[in-house]
Amino acid sequence: MTTHPVLSVPGIAYGGDYNPEQWPEEVWAQDMRLMRDAGVNFVSVGIFSWALLEPSEGVYDFSRMDRILDLLHENGIAADLATPTAAPPAWFYRAHPEALPVDKEGRRLSYGSRQTLCPSSPAYHEAALRITGALAERYADNPAVAMWHIHNEYGCHNNSCYCDTSAAAFRDWLRARYADDLSALNDAWGTTFWGQWYYDWDEILPPRASGAGPNPSHLLDWRRFSSDELLSLYRAERDVVRKATPATPVTTNFMAITDALDYWRWAPELDVVANDHYTMSTDPEPEIEIALSSDLMRSLAGGPWFLMEHSTGALNWHTVNRPKRPGELRRNALAHVAHGADGIAYFQWRASKAGAEQWHSAMVPHAGTDSQIWRDVVRLGADLRALAEVRGSTGTAEVAITWDWNARWALEFPAQPNSELRYVDLVRSWYDPLWRAGVAVDFVRPDADLSPYRLVLVPGLYLVDDEGAANLAGFTERGGTLVVGFHSGAVDQNCHVRLGGYPGAFREVLGVSSDEYFPLQPGETVGLSEGGRGSLWSERLRLAGAEAVTEYADGLLAGIPAVTRKAYGEGTAWYLATHPDPATLTSLITTVYTEAGVETVRMAPEGVEAVRRRSPSADYLFLIDHSGLGAEVTVAEDAVELLTGKATPGSVTLAPGEVAVVREPRHG
Repeated sequence: MTTHPVLSVPGIAYGGDYNPEQWPEEVWAQDMRLMRDAGVNFVSVGIFSWALLEPSEGVYDFSRMDRILDLLHENGIAADLATPTAAPPAWFYRAHPEALPVDKEGRRLSYGSRQTLCPSSPAYHEAALRITGALAERYADNPAVAMWHIHNEYGCHNNSCYCDTSAAAFRDWLRARYADDLSALNDAWGTTFWGQWYYDWDEILPPRASGAGPNPSHLLDWRRFSSDELLSLYRAERDVVRKATPATPVTTNFMAITDALDYWRWAPELDVVANDHYTMSTDPEPEIEIALSSDLMRSLAGGPWFLMEHSTGALNWHTVNRPKRPGELRRNALAHVAHGADGIAYFQWRASKAGAEQWHSAMVPHAGTDSQIWRDVVRLGADLRALAEVRGSTGTAEVAITWDWNARWALEFPAQPNSELRYVDLVRSWYDPLWRAGVAVDFVRPDADLSPYRLVLVPGLYLVDDEGAANLAGFTERGGTLVVGFHSGAVDQNCHVRLGGYPGAFREVLGVSSDEYFPLQPGETVGLSEGGRGSLWSERLRLAGAEAVTEYADGLLAGIPAVTRKAYGEGTAWYLATHPDPATLTSLITTVYTEAGVETVRMAPEGVEAVRRRSPSADYLFLIDHSGLGAEVTVAEDAVELLTGKATPGSVTLAPGEVAVVREPRHG
């Protein structure tokens, strides 16, 4: 996170995407009254307004936006003013059809939706900076504008274009990456295989559809390029508005745990890290994914962050558009606050009556104010006002989990030993026991400063460079506890297999070596000597300084180590050569974090999430009952529950499905 300006909205910001252009102006006055009733103090405007702001090339009509911003300012509501560049007008595409993206099969897509553009198109660049510059000039000193919102959800729907213009941009990116040395690229891509050697930069194309399997090194650089190409668009627009309004923070909205972009590269470019997060109705425990993605955003931000979009209820893009359960709207929002959000916003303020998202829930639903959603929205506004003092507080974690987009991309490329491996699933399975136990977690890059942590978990870090591997080993040598999952350290930054035996980069620190993988078929499991079963993976492992904690109990590898432990320097390194069932994995991780001296946030009953935020003078303990059973939790004798304003000496009682936020004297 940068040290550029921060959002000036006091307390916890609350609101959503506001699209008044969808409604007659007589509705706007009602919107203002309802926003005040709900405690809304922040809205995003103009996100998809390009066609209205610039009805023809170079001709602007700001009259509607002028009235909207004036109305918001008069009612004490801050505006997050967007550059509308995610949805170019039809007139632009008619003039520049070459700006439409081409997919990997060579089909040029049509306009009529959103995010339909070639990121490398010169015509798009010029038009996007033109409208951005016009907006920045007009609203540089507008008192309603509290933040600039660049584009919308970069990488959503379309993050790559395979046209010839994109191919030329890709080659320019490669020339910069490999210092204009074509032999270095050939070496990095291993192009001697299948006769792919390149003799001229112009021979290199995007990884378009071809007759056989793609080159993973080629794919990896393409994913890096695609992320960087969109980042260059963001930077260009950001610099335009920052030049005009240097005191106003600038952001764009990330998309939770998407694989589209490398957010470690993006986050330092934002003044405020913002995120869009939508739960999946098929997820039986969406609260875990909320916590995981929120912890990831807090880690990217290095502190508090902003929830720019989530839903009050049903999502139009699910197979079955299912609403949230009673109280879930409130629990979801306050869980994001618990994990570091200083702003809570929804898509959108008023449910659309027309368009592709007309069945997407909103703060004001189709039924209007005589609805449960509206009553929940008003109650949440009161909750957030009561939590104003929490703003700016941070979390403290003794446990870190590595998260790396390069490793994620590479793990999920074709032709892996087990094509069932999914990066996020592996990470969540390791995160789950910590969440249930109330153990705070940060996410880190492999090369990050690990000195604040007692324990670092490394699930599925298939790709790691030498610097990252050395950093993790050094953390262990200095006294940390390291736990590494199967198929980690297998390849370097170019997707080249690390020779000499698996797990490649981590053989020395782990004290093990494997000469062959034995991945498991879908539904196949292997018994473990200490109880439980493993799935997805097994390997023929031999000890090289480590001790066996668990062995395979049956199958081809019966008697071979499956879980190992090694003293390394002042620390300890564990290796999991299979994917234990949830109960077995929970037991193992509990043993590890207990031995490492990691403290839980607060002992709480099963089904009650316990999260701590910390300020210089107080701890804020969030208790969220996901069980629906209610609970009693021990707190400090001089604690105060902020949502009710009542003292809670010694304990706080949670009604079924409810939330409590307890201010306690600072712990430790």
